[in-house]
Amino acid sequence: TGPVSSECLGNLLRITLSAEHLENKYLSLSVVDQSGTAWELDEAMAAQCGYTVTYSTWGSIEFRASALSCHSHLEKDVFTVTIQIKASLTSDMSNATTHLKSASCHCGPWSPRELICGSNYMEVSVRREVPQALKDFVQDEPEDWTLVFPEAKAEEASIWQIVFHQPEEKKALLVSNAWSAGYGLNTTDSRVLLRVPYTAAQVQLVKDQGITFSVLRSSTFYKHRWVILMVDTAVACPVDGVDYTNKTITWTVPKYIPPLSAGVTSFKDVLVEAGVDLHKLSAKEMASRKYVLLNELNAIMMKIPIGAEGGYYKTSVSNGQLGAKYSINLFLEHQWEDNKWGLTKHTIIKEIETPFEKAEVAITNNLNLSARLMNVTVGTFLPDVELVNLTIEGVAVAVPEAVQHGYLIHRARYTNGSKAYIIQVPLDAPSVKKEYMREAMRAYTLNVTLTFITHPSSETFVIPVVALSAVKDAVLPSARGFCDGRNLHLIISHGNVDQNWLPFISDWHLTPEGAQKYNYSLRDNGTHLAISVPFLSSHVNYEGFHTSAIMASFYLTLKDGITLAHRRDFSVSCIFPASELIQCLPNGTVIITAIKLVGDEDLDTALLVLRDRQCKPSLVTEKTATFKFNVNTCGTSRKFNGTTMTYENEVLYFRPGNGTPIYQLKFLCSYAVKQTDDVRYESKKTPPPSIKPGFGCLTLSLKLFKEKSYSEPYQESEYPVVKYLREALYFEVELLQPKDARLDLNLDDCWATKSQSQDSLPQWHVLIHGCENNKGSYRTVFHKVNYSLRVKFPQHLKRFEVRMFAFVEGTSLLQE
Repeated sequence: TGPVSSECLGNLLRITLSAEHLENKYLSLSVVDQSGTAWELDEAMAAQCGYTVTYSTWGSIEFRASALSCHSHLEKDVFTVTIQIKASLTSDMSNATTHLKSASCHCGPWSPRELICGSNYMEVSVRREVPQALKDFVQDEPEDWTLVFPEAKAEEASIWQIVFHQPEEKKALLVSNAWSAGYGLNTTDSRVLLRVPYTAAQVQLVKDQGITFSVLRSSTFYKHRWVILMVDTAVACPVDGVDYTNKTITWTVPKYIPPLSAGVTSFKDVLVEAGVDLHKLSAKEMASRKYVLLNELNAIMMKIPIGAEGGYYKTSVSNGQLGAKYSINLFLEHQWEDNKWGLTKHTIIKEIETPFEKAEVAITNNLNLSARLMNVTVGTFLPDVELVNLTIEGVAVAVPEAVQHGYLIHRARYTNGSKAYIIQVPLDAPSVKKEYMREAMRAYTLNVTLTFITHPSSETFVIPVVALSAVKDAVLPSARGFCDGRNLHLIISHGNVDQNWLPFISDWHLTPEGAQKYNYSLRDNGTHLAISVPFLSSHVNYEGFHTSAIMASFYLTLKDGITLAHRRDFSVSCIFPASELIQCLPNGTVIITAIKLVGDEDLDTALLVLRDRQCKPSLVTEKTATFKFNVNTCGTSRKFNGTTMTYENEVLYFRPGNGTPIYQLKFLCSYAVKQTDDVRYESKKTPPPSIKPGFGCLTLSLKLFKEKSYSEPYQESEYPVVKYLREALYFEVELLQPKDARLDLNLDDCWATKSQSQDSLPQWHVLIHGCENNKGSYRTVFHKVNYSLRVKFPQHLKRFEVRMFAFVEGTSLLQE
């Protein structure tokens, strides 16, 4: 318990440093010898001296020492190891705190030969055998040894040299050279020990029964008084033999290994035991964990279900992918007797790790709508994973600094040691993308990349987090439209979803540059978007056209600036006077603009002409054609009407090969006769006009109306109508059939008679050759006919006013 604990495991001592006291600290481990000197541990020293340091996935550190390690103090059957632990918050180990931990364990009883296969070294210790006859020899003097073998030491029991048996040759190393090569050597009163790193030069890889072993064949020479003795210090440790099938680990170890059985003729199994983390397990404990231990004729086999109790999962990263490996620290103790060594104890410590298996990370988003917070949970993770930074909008931010960007990071721990990370982000954080979905819904998207590191391997991996929340808080843009004399206006009030929406007219993106090109107005002050277009422009639709009015509409679409998805439509429609299409200039110049109505998409405005088909438009757009000409050209007709001169022409459209126009726009320009203007006039000799006679049936009507408004005619039952002299009579002549818009009704002569016979005398002419009779006291007055619900074709009607009169002869009134 506490920050440091120790445990005795046979001839091994384990000291554990707990994770709680090591978190976020830099460590330095040293072994303290009997003189108090601290020897800092590194990989080479650990392998040479019998130490092993491992880091568990739970964050704790395990230090393991052999009973005959370099700096252990052995007294009788007890060995003591002291370690020094330095911990600091900085990598330079400044202001480090120092802890000393001593632990003692009983060792033995020793077998004649003991072999340990650790994770970083192989160790063999054998009993020193001294022949009985030598025990009576006189103690040698140091100078005597120096004279005979200068290399040999003169101590009581010291190793002189090691001879390595290799296929090519035998190689002898003195003790000092062996130490320099990384070998560990030790002697006690009763034992000689050789420790070999797996990376030593003389180590060979040998296969036996399909299993690869690390093998060192060696003989160790040591002196005893005047005699040099030799012991076999061969050692062999399996380096593979592990198989992974059907979610099961199978570990196979051959029983009798040739390097360890040289010269042996008989074998006998004594004991086979196994366990986890150097703890032996009984048969009952193995069965409860579903372990299987098989002691077969030539091999020992152990089967462990992947994920079984005793092992643990640790995080692994492969090609940037997150995964996990199952790890278990098995050990096997095999004791046998043979005719050469007697009893041999072979202890194999095997740290097994399964292959990489990809892991999926769960990401859940719980929206706290009342607090407008996104709560994104990422995980779970194993305890060896730590979140180190977040990449927000392309910028890497350390976890402590994330709060400055509106991010709160919480770590959730679970009872099984795993953990998850909870990221809280306000919906209104700048890095949260807002996007309109539909109706009143907005999508809030959190896009952040998390970077993790694993301990102690320091592997890194990233997890992209994309969390989406739909919230009903969208405020859509709205618009109002209006028109003035010559322009259509749209004013759009921005909402909270259209910051990146773009104005389009059909498929054309309306930019400030484009608006300027067409003489449009486009302004945005951040809260409102204002657009104005002239009545006569390429992007106005003309949807209705009557003699006195034109229906014009302007349509605008807002589209998403990224996906160009259709978002909102706005429009404004207004009625403009037909006079907007024509200008009658005082010098006799006429400018007329013909428009293409919605539904006439196949009409080519460039092919519009006047009555004289040689007169073509001077300016053409997709929807308009503008003509500029003099009233004395292009087939223009004129008509005097009392005080005015009226000029008339038509804009026509003919299909190729067809003489009948499918489009006809008639227009007039009237000039006051009494007004004097200088008009350039050029007289040309032209052939007299000729009209080809036509034949057909016309249906006409003549009606008398009660008032000048021409709203109520006299009915047949009201005749004869009684009127006083000089009282106004209102007449209307209408062409009833045919209903052809190309026809104009013109009155030539109109007269009144005393009887119902039109040929009777006397007669009084009201109209003469289409003009008023100006010989009487009260001349006839024409009234203009306008389009109305009753009058569909104003050109089919003529209206005039006559004062009531009587026929007289001398001074007598004529009556019938």
